[in-house]
Amino acid sequence: MSDVRFLTREIGSLGKPSWRAKTFVGRPLEATDVAEAERWGKKLEVEGHEELLEGLRTGSLSRAQVDDWAAIYAIRLLEKVGLDVVYDGEQRRTEMYDHVAAFAQGFELRGTVRSFDNKYYAKAAVVETPSVGGPQDVEELEFVRAHTDRVVKVPLTGAYTMEDWSYDEHYAHEGALGASAERRYEARRRFVADVARNVILPNVEGLVAAGAEWIQIDEPAATTKPDEVPLVVEGFNEATRGVSAKKSMHICFSDYSALWPHVLELDDCLELQLEFANRDSREPGTRTEDRPGYADTLKLFKEHGYPNVGLGVLDIHSDFVEPPELVRDRILYAVDVLGDPERIQVNPDCGLRTRSWDVVYEKLAHMVQGARLAEHELNRAHAAPAQA
Repeated sequence: MSDVRFLTREIGSLGKPSWRAKTFVGRPLEATDVAEAERWGKKLEVEGHEELLEGLRTGSLSRAQVDDWAAIYAIRLLEKVGLDVVYDGEQRRTEMYDHVAAFAQGFELRGTVRSFDNKYYAKAAVVETPSVGGPQDVEELEFVRAHTDRVVKVPLTGAYTMEDWSYDEHYAHEGALGASAERRYEARRRFVADVARNVILPNVEGLVAAGAEWIQIDEPAATTKPDEVPLVVEGFNEATRGVSAKKSMHICFSDYSALWPHVLELDDCLELQLEFANRDSREPGTRTEDRPGYADTLKLFKEHGYPNVGLGVLDIHSDFVEPPELVRDRILYAVDVLGDPERIQVNPDCGLRTRSWDVVYEKLAHMVQGARLAEHELNRAHAAPAQA
């Protein structure tokens, strides 16, 4: 048996630095914004960051240049804390849904709606069959790959979430009031299939052709309607069909028990990256808000045997910085339940965009340290009999 090694990575989004956020909306910068850019430039050892500072002070940078710097800062943060797999914290993207809806044909903006807490997104209506003229995120990927030597994982919003979060002014007439449940379901299936084939797959194919090694499909809406989980699976399979790259799915804050047995039909899906840490305080076997807890969710993977586990070990809704020892214990508990450390890789519960970079830095650094501690424990235990 070779030594255990847990791959560490982020899930996708980081918060935008104030100087990037203000530039995006055209607000004037304050001295504190430039000071933050300087502080993080030094902390992350960003080469040439003095050029950014001068540009921010004089207002001479274009929005595209500011986006480039924000992406570089995010990449350096993820590298500095020691992650094995990185991206750019989605610094160029306004929001996961709008990023797709604003690019694809067939969607029209209908206003801003509240998603949770004080977080909002621009909701669109589908008014015709969605499509794109080409891949969306190739330039973004190429920039990231040019600025890191780490493995790169590209996060993409899934077809089912695009369907579930949109107003339907195109497909819904087939499942209008008075139609059978079967017709309404088929209308939603067509919506998901069209987004998967006509919008996401061209992007995935373009990204892989440009060198992407790993595609992550994000489906936060996966269990919103438990009877439609098969549509989530169909959307994933259509959006990644024929693609030669690692493929995984991220699902956050859901009733994971609704995923099985449907996820057994995912085609060549490396793993499900799920939220676990947020459920850690629950007693094994208990349920709150009809969502299985930490232990119950792990048992689903043990019971069904597929796929592998992207183990969420950081609660992204809290500024509490998990000690490395707590991360270690969460990993070791998962190994004990599953009986196979090779089925586990390590990540936060979800994107960390609601946390400050100071908190993110400490959380992720401790996550990496905790993973190394878990490896040490397991490798020492494995070596002990041979030494005896």
